Amino acid sequence: KLTGPALQPVIAPKLVQGRVHLRCSYSPSSPEPPVQYRVLWSRLSSSGKREQIHQETTPQPFSHVEMDGTKLHLGDTVFCTVTAFRRGTPEQQSLPEDSKGFYAGIKFFPESLEIAEDGKEHILTVLSTVPIACPGQDDSCKITLQLSTEDLGSQAPGPPDIALSACQVDLVPGLCSGSSCAAATVTVTAVTDFTQDGNRLSRVRAQLVTPRDPLWRAHTPRDVKVTVRDLPTGNCYSFTDPHIITFDGWRYDSHKIGTFLLCRSDARAFEVHVRQWDCGSHRSTTACNCGVAAR
Repeated sequence: KLTGPALQPVIAPKLVQGRVHLRCSYSPSSPEPPVQYRVLWSRLSSSGKREQIHQETTPQPFSHVEMDGTKLHLGDTVFCTVTAFRRGTPEQQSLPEDSKGFYAGIKFFPESLEIAEDGKEHILTVLSTVPIACPGQDDSCKITLQLSTEDLGSQAPGPPDIALSACQVDLVPGLCSGSSCAAATVTVTAVTDFTQDGNRLSRVRAQLVTPRDPLWRAHTPRDVKVTVRDLPTGNCYSFTDPHIITFDGWRYDSHKIGTFLLCRSDARAFEVHVRQWDCGSHRSTTACNCGVAAR
């Protein structure tokens, strides 16, 4: 067996003459004697098994494969496996080393969200892990995505439990950095519905809007599952001659006559006024709720 430093194969995207390629790079073993590399490319099938798509033997410390839309599609998770051996003595070889799986296509980050009905905005990033190229239309080169939401929490379709800050985003080509070659962001907020409907599951979907390149036309990005944690709705009361219970459970009585501010929000334009009239007798002074106004 050949021994030496680990090969550490890594897959990175690369644009070659306007076509999307993946490049598998690995650290060479010792420079002497001359070393060859056997590189096996594979993709993850829908059943979770690896399918071989390409194999080559090369003296170079890298190997390329094209995203051709036939053997390799956008949406595939790709691996490269590298074995080193001495030229002329293929029986003396290193142990094969796998790269990490590389997802080629458009994806959301994070891949799932858990949020609450508290009004907070959560950032969702849409990114492409491979370069975007538009030959002949460099001035307006972009990938447009239509975003939509769907409620998965009930058998019958209900109102959406989440809201997006935008229904459409554009991915504009840029330099690839890390796992992103183009990115855009939207915010996701849970709908505050004042309904005790338990935790519900929704999803965000992205659909490409008529891309010219056939490679992108056949691509459907993965959905993002969003779990919305139900928060209890606050309640306050004013009833009969008025007994009042506040949001935090404090109880008191109010027998005054007049129009009063019952509650007001500091965060939005919402308040409730209550009108109390005399409803007692000559023996006792009592006020009752006789009117309410809300905005």
